[in-house]
Amino acid sequence: MTLRVTIPILCLAAAVLAAPSSLDAQDDAAGSARSRDLRELARPSLLAVPVAEPIRLDGRLEERVWRDNPAAGGFLQAEPREGEPVTEETEVWVAFDEDNLYVAARLHDSDPSGVMVNDIRKDFDDNSQDVFSVILDTFADHRNGYVFMTNPEGARGDRQVANEGREINTSWDAVWSVETQRTQDGWTLEMAIPFRALRFDARGEGRWGINFSRTIRRKNETGYWAPIPRSYNLMRLSLAGDLRGLPAGVKGRDLRAKPFGLAGTVRETGGKGFDQKLELGLDVKYGLTRGLTLDLAANPDFAQVEADEQKVNLTQFSLFFQEKREFFLENSGLFYVGDAARNNRINLQPTPDEDLLLFFSRRIGVNDGGQALPIRGGARLTGQVAGLEVGAIAMRTGDLDETPGSDFTVLRLRRNVLSASDVGAIFMMRRGVEVNDDYNRVYGVDSNMRFPGEVDWSSYLIRTDAPGVSNGNYAFRTSLNREGNFLHVKAGVLELGEGFRNDLGYYRRTGVRKWFTDAGLRPRPAWFRRLGGREIHPHMTWSYYEDLGGRMAAKKLHTATSFFLESGAWLEVSANPNYQRIDAPFTIDKRVDPIPSGGYHWNEWMVRGSTDESRRVVLNATGIVGGLWSGTQKTVQASFIARPTYRLEASLGLHRTAAELDLPEAEFVKTFWTGKASYSFSRSMFVDALVQYDPATRQYNSNVRFNFIHHPLSDLYVVWNEQRFFTGQDIVPGRSLTVKLTQMVAF
Repeated sequence: MTLRVTIPILCLAAAVLAAPSSLDAQDDAAGSARSRDLRELARPSLLAVPVAEPIRLDGRLEERVWRDNPAAGGFLQAEPREGEPVTEETEVWVAFDEDNLYVAARLHDSDPSGVMVNDIRKDFDDNSQDVFSVILDTFADHRNGYVFMTNPEGARGDRQVANEGREINTSWDAVWSVETQRTQDGWTLEMAIPFRALRFDARGEGRWGINFSRTIRRKNETGYWAPIPRSYNLMRLSLAGDLRGLPAGVKGRDLRAKPFGLAGTVRETGGKGFDQKLELGLDVKYGLTRGLTLDLAANPDFAQVEADEQKVNLTQFSLFFQEKREFFLENSGLFYVGDAARNNRINLQPTPDEDLLLFFSRRIGVNDGGQALPIRGGARLTGQVAGLEVGAIAMRTGDLDETPGSDFTVLRLRRNVLSASDVGAIFMMRRGVEVNDDYNRVYGVDSNMRFPGEVDWSSYLIRTDAPGVSNGNYAFRTSLNREGNFLHVKAGVLELGEGFRNDLGYYRRTGVRKWFTDAGLRPRPAWFRRLGGREIHPHMTWSYYEDLGGRMAAKKLHTATSFFLESGAWLEVSANPNYQRIDAPFTIDKRVDPIPSGGYHWNEWMVRGSTDESRRVVLNATGIVGGLWSGTQKTVQASFIARPTYRLEASLGLHRTAAELDLPEAEFVKTFWTGKASYSFSRSMFVDALVQYDPATRQYNSNVRFNFIHHPLSDLYVVWNEQRFFTGQDIVPGRSLTVKLTQMVAF
């Protein structure tokens, strides 16, 4: 079936599913009306009360400050019945003393035995269990904030949010405490958040933005104190409530030093002996002002960072791997330039912007082969001052084999304008150490404008400088986005000149123009709810690439319909026509000849879905059949997850592609088996294991990490890595054992 026939059929089917009766249309109209009503509600307000007696943090809510003051309540649902009262009452109090902000909550539940917990480790998964969260907009700018969350077993999760969720830093850590208690009618909690862990304007009016959310997972229900339409999430700070009564001049500065010691032994695969390693280093964090934080690192080491998972790569491009190093993740949202969705509930994490991610911190300290480079030292300044959001990084790497050392500089400025918009500028530079003609500079401006009617307009214009390049050294992007409960649509264009070069970014092509659109409907027809469903999502995500002369270079047209069930399970069916033009042969697999240059059309048909991820047993699966370059493919991706208790989670994953291309010796099978296991001895002691096996090369990789948080933000890591080949050639296995101890000292 051809593309021009397939797409109208899918769109027609989606339209029929979306609007089968006038009753369903009325239901969607009522949902849209409820969203408008939520946005028009007055901003709720809560008074923070001073503590008259010490608070014993045990989760029991026995102190007078909780008994004698009125609680915030009246939570409203975002899911599944937007605008209706939550099905279980929630009461929240906020108090403070000289050092801490306290949050207490009583979460009533008519079925306490149904409260779900699946994880107790730090920064737990908040999608598969009951969760209470608070977000603090400490500058009251309706854009940026801190999230603190817990579950009924007292697990801790914290995040840093920038630009209303366009950037979410899940690796941000603060020193704070929480305790919980199970009760006969639900559960209770007490949080203590030190003021010194936060950045804020102490000269303000004693008013912050604040909101609370509660997830009741067995009902797949989410409610908010300050109501939020279902198309968004807690990060929608422009809809948060007000926290009043905070005193001026509370403690907000922070000085923390974290020295570390590392000892290890390593033998490379095929090596003859072990090399010993002994390292010392220091990280320092200092609150220069109540809005600015300075981080210093001397001889940083990231041996404890989780290993990257191997993936099957069927493209002509290198794979994209997310940053995992703590130094680069904190406040990373300040450095983002792009148009990732701000905070809609479908795309909870920013997209990787694989066609152009302007600042990709893995370019610092990691070479093109993924090998870690020595980082001699660095500094980072982030925060707010004089109405500006500021981000600056300076780092130096040392020589390693054929990779010379470099100096890296990044400067990012952003100013809030109008009611919910911002404009900014960025400058980045890489320069070879003591080499004048080895440099790359990147600089530009960007804007994110928000208009009435849930419409955003995002744009940037970038120029680059490098030796010997004077033409085509630019990039720009502009897109218009409307994010609503029923209709979402985005359209825009991205262009990279032939001479564009960014040593601190990630991109796939130059000399290309990309036209893109992402649109869909989210109806919730009554007939589908009666069958156990919640939402149908017919949508399309189309990208069309052309060279700067107008000739088609590539296209990927994803046209799909997704079905979301009340339980949280989901299913998607899609058609994905592809075209790729390659100007030079490339090797898709070492066992077959290179794919010749030229243009290639093919269609993929995909079915994917997941069972309810809150259950003890979860199955995720994707199946793809159809074309691949000059031939055909059958691809299966699946993972089986088991959680016997909330302490233990184990999974087994398979990624297998069987392909036959129109080339000599062109039949091949690419397979990766991935096994994972994690066990939580307590909320501060965990062990994780990752094992991968490639049958084609008979390569086995394992990574085992033990982490003991012996004091707040102080860790003991023991990491074991092994790589071996079962080829019968007696290749010596590569092995390493690393022990790292950190100790945070606060002043």
